[in-house]
Amino acid sequence: MRKFVLLTSIIGSVLCLPLAVSAEESEQDNTEEQTDLAPDAKSAMMIERDTGKILFDKNADEQLPPASMTKIMTLLLIMEALDNGEIDQEETIQVSERAASMGGSQIFLEAGEEMTVDNLLKGIAMASGNDASVALAERIAGSEDAFVKQMNEKAEKLELKDTHFENATGLPADNHYSTAQDMAVMAKALLKYESVTDYTSIYEDYLRKGEENEFWLVNTNRLVKFYPDVDGLKTGYTNEAKYCLTATAERDDMRMIAVVMGAETTKKRNASITSMLDYAFNQYETKKLYEKGDAITTLDSLKAEDESIDVVTSESVSTIHRKGEEDKDVSESVSIVSDWRLPIQKGEEVGELVIKNQEETLSKIPLIADKDVPKASYFTLLKRTVEQMVK
Repeated sequence: MRKFVLLTSIIGSVLCLPLAVSAEESEQDNTEEQTDLAPDAKSAMMIERDTGKILFDKNADEQLPPASMTKIMTLLLIMEALDNGEIDQEETIQVSERAASMGGSQIFLEAGEEMTVDNLLKGIAMASGNDASVALAERIAGSEDAFVKQMNEKAEKLELKDTHFENATGLPADNHYSTAQDMAVMAKALLKYESVTDYTSIYEDYLRKGEENEFWLVNTNRLVKFYPDVDGLKTGYTNEAKYCLTATAERDDMRMIAVVMGAETTKKRNASITSMLDYAFNQYETKKLYEKGDAITTLDSLKAEDESIDVVTSESVSTIHRKGEEDKDVSESVSIVSDWRLPIQKGEEVGELVIKNQEETLSKIPLIADKDVPKASYFTLLKRTVEQMVK
């Protein structure tokens, strides 16, 4: 376990509620006064993205087949690979025979065909392409099996105790399951990569535009077009799973994540999501504290090539309260890992921002380095030594 050194404590005047999605929150008082917002779903969950506050919970820990909502985890690993520079949007990938052979939802890739990462991402985010998912999985991990291992490792890291993957697509498989709560946590993690909605928010587009095998993409999530401010995230359907959807919408700086599993029809699925989002936007509002990437403090080291290193938020930070309620005093504190060592990689966690209400910890937000920080060169160390001597 990492040790932290407390740096600062700042007193604000806002109401702040827990960031992490926890079982305790599902017993909150407001759920008792609600009607069932998702009467036609086997399972459902709604959270606010920045705080993780649970606004609705129905059988949210019931293990169910997630169908193509599996691709939320697939997209999360793809976005991480893009962010880390492992792949590039304009990179061209050659489609394998195995990827081209995937059944179910597909964009009809052919073995040996070449397509950019950017277009494959569209194929996954909009059309739920199983072939596109496997093509990118193979590029990132070498094989789908290796990629699935990464998916399960990521699930473990996110503490998803009721999720296990057998493939990158959501096609029916034994021992392939998740829950509404785990899907909400996955979506929360994915939405740290804000550019993902550049893909999930598109309602229609084309692949291979102007070519003989031109393919029209239509988003499987119709709410992108028919519900204001919905800009993602992922649908799912199999005979076993029925109709599923993890949706997200942002309005007035508040982003909601709503999950429905096991609805009998798309109409009932979409009605449940709409009911949940209507409730959230009518009853709650948020206050933004920090945007993703805002500098919170600095690390100072004479042994680093840059003496001062910005420490920034890994995600946006907000507080949430019911409309019309008065804010309460909260405090913020910043802690830095006590045993950090050079070199530091961009995005490496070096501390955390903790928000409290008196003695109660409400949220913990990882703080990261905003760039690569190499050790100082011999020349830099010599220069600094001379500068110290002449002072």
